[in-house]
Amino acid sequence: MKKIQLLILLLMPYFLSASTYYLDPTAGKDTNSGLSPQDAWRSFNKLANLRLNAGDCIALKRGEVFDQVLELSAQGSFLEPIVVSAYGQGHKPIIRAPDHSLYAVRIFNSSYLQLKDIEVVNTGSTILPTRTGVKLESSNYGTAHALVLSGLDIRDVNGSLVKGEGGGSGILIESRGDSILSNFDALLIEDCTIKRCQRNGMIWSANWNRNHRWFPSTNTIVRNNFIQGVPGDGIVPIACVNTLIEFNKMVDCPEILPQTEAAAGFWPWSCDNTTIQFNEVTGHNAPWDAQGFDSDYNCRNTVIQYNYSHHNAGGFVLICNSGESRDQIGNIGTRVQYNLSIDDGNRIKPTRMGMFSPSIHIAGPAKETSIYRNIIYAGLKSAENVHRSILTSDSWGGYADQTKIFENIFIAQQKSSFDLQSSTKNLTMDNTFIGEFDSKVILAKTNRMNPDLKGYSAEALRARFLKIKCIAQGKQEIVYLDRQALEDFFDQTAISK
Repeated sequence: MKKIQLLILLLMPYFLSASTYYLDPTAGKDTNSGLSPQDAWRSFNKLANLRLNAGDCIALKRGEVFDQVLELSAQGSFLEPIVVSAYGQGHKPIIRAPDHSLYAVRIFNSSYLQLKDIEVVNTGSTILPTRTGVKLESSNYGTAHALVLSGLDIRDVNGSLVKGEGGGSGILIESRGDSILSNFDALLIEDCTIKRCQRNGMIWSANWNRNHRWFPSTNTIVRNNFIQGVPGDGIVPIACVNTLIEFNKMVDCPEILPQTEAAAGFWPWSCDNTTIQFNEVTGHNAPWDAQGFDSDYNCRNTVIQYNYSHHNAGGFVLICNSGESRDQIGNIGTRVQYNLSIDDGNRIKPTRMGMFSPSIHIAGPAKETSIYRNIIYAGLKSAENVHRSILTSDSWGGYADQTKIFENIFIAQQKSSFDLQSSTKNLTMDNTFIGEFDSKVILAKTNRMNPDLKGYSAEALRARFLKIKCIAQGKQEIVYLDRQALEDFFDQTAISK
């Protein structure tokens, strides 16, 4: 006990040295000290030359609007992070970027810094490529440690709708380095709301090529976020290792992307060991792809599990690898397991390749993919010309190899296809097929066809396997998979076979 008391006494001067700087754009003055609410500063200009120390806080007054850009570069510590947050009563303070700004908030070359409980808006008079709400940037810096974005409400960002132009986003995480390779470690994005941002929700920008300059970000967590009214990609880590994406919800994607554009819900690119679980994606309507989830190429060991995907125009999941791209390692070891898809793939408008919307799409020479214990329910088509395929494995510069499809339940209310085309070394066994399926593979050899099973309506599946919890600081609800119920069900089904 005496040792602990001595340690506290030794540390007290460090904790007591921290300062809080208050900002109030209405009653504040830049001639004030900024060290109390009654003596608050007026503008972010006072922060430009301020050296923030570990444990310092920047407090923005609630109910106020800051028509400025907030830019910070600061170094906190593990025990004493720098915190930018709100004070007072009322709605969250709003940072509203001036016209022609590429961002409303920029956190640049910082570590152990937290941005919390702030509303961010960046609506310009014209669309700007790469426009974003909050930009995290690590450039010629090394590793930016333990940044936190929490409880942010980011809305109305009018970036470009075209990916090739640079797109736009609610949150942009960018790592660059000409002289010093740079990345992020232990980044946490949680309880945020992203609304009406174009093109994307949150996306990374980094060197995706696995050459000597590949310096992936590590140990990222993205959880409990709500994305609405975003037409493009929802959450896309790029050049990351050990990323966890869980309990996020994406809904109501407007049909405003140009016909040339492809987008999907949550997916990694040039990443290793990404886990995407307990998420809900619904209402994706991109002209191409438009799945709830995707395991993209230049990736290894992506796990997509315990997710609820429903009413996405392009289907439930894409597993892809471009055999036409030589500067990448392919797509190796994807696992898609214990997911529930209901009424995905009901696309009513033609894509750039005609009507196409399989529930599961394997495109190109993906290797060692495992599709295990998923429930895929394809209800009635909303139009006669809707494409209906439970699974299609087709070419993108080559075909998939060593795909294992086992112990899934595939339910089709109308005739559907199961099309492996020229993919090689497939294992298709112990699946349950309910409905009529057109397949060049004789499914009845190793699978159960139309067993006498009840309780497989969409309503019954939702009632049995779904739960509800609050996310985004309790302001939204997510419908997510009951892991125990689903695993127990499959275990019992396996025993009864």
